[in-house]
Amino acid sequence: MTRLNTLTKGIAASIILGGVALNVTSATAGGTHKGGHAFGEAGDPSKATRTINIVMHDNYYEPENITAKPGETIRFTIKNAGDFVHEFNIGTAKMHAAHQEEMMMMVEHGVLEPDKINHEMMKMDMGNGQTMEHDDPNSILLEPGKSGEIVWKFTEATSLEFACNIPGHYDSGMVGQLSVKKPDS
Repeated sequence: MTRLNTLTKGIAASIILGGVALNVTSATAGGTHKGGHAFGEAGDPSKATRTINIVMHDNYYEPENITAKPGETIRFTIKNAGDFVHEFNIGTAKMHAAHQEEMMMMVEHGVLEPDKINHEMMKMDMGNGQTMEHDDPNSILLEPGKSGEIVWKFTEATSLEFACNIPGHYDSGMVGQLSVKKPDS
């Protein structure tokens, strides 16, 4: 490993471990955490009308802006092209703030390291019967070089974000805008 890569990983570890947890009352703002949310629900892959390729870099997404229509089902294919673990999570700013607390807990419990995920620890009870399996249909967590997909049906016109809620990543700019609007808007 080069000195620059070692330094970069050290900085990322500092960002992750030194991230600030926000005070938010609910991790399920905007809907139910496991199933749907007020803005949409897990989509049927056979009903996806288009595919959007997302590339996650170490502090930004490509593309950074997405537009969808109410009722549209989109397949998001996501690739982590960065050197660190990243997340693609669709939600409101309030939902992301709440989810950042959960992600901080994952770091504190050793589930997340800068460049890897401890999948066995994700099943561990983090308190009050809560696990960190990160299996919500609007979110995917990927190690460097890994790919995955989300199929999501948008149910109403709204303004959303897609973001990485690993401590320090959202604040460093790893957030994009997702506008769900009627074709005439």
